[in-house]
Amino acid sequence: MENPSREEMGKILKESKRIAVVGLSDNENRTSYMVSKAMQDNGYEIIPVNPTIDSALGVKAVSSLKDIEGPVDIVNVFRRSEHLLQVAKEFDEMDGKVFWAQLGLTNEEAYRFLKERGYTVIMDRCIKVEHALTK
Repeated sequence: MENPSREEMGKILKESKRIAVVGLSDNENRTSYMVSKAMQDNGYEIIPVNPTIDSALGVKAVSSLKDIEGPVDIVNVFRRSEHLLQVAKEFDEMDGKVFWAQLGLTNEEAYRFLKERGYTVIMDRCIKVEHALTK
């Protein structure tokens, strides 16, 4: 697996506006909440994707990626590595550009699945950290 360069990640973040966050928690002490809040505070539209919550960050949650209306620039994933292939398959069925698995998350099969279909894939990187480094 090879991620885009830091410069390419910076370009992706500068061009992106809408981020769907799979596994976003409504608990402000969870990493997914803190990272997504930071991105929201930096002007990104955050779409919570979690069937177990009603809303997060003041935004109504959707149950799955298929429930999102309109295009999404980045799908940021906070699910364990063994779930990444399932999320990648859902991603392939929606209007998304970049698949981003958070720090500590990798799945070779999901990576290959997405790359074979021409998607930009980033794994094992924190979107908040990359945003701060490429501002």
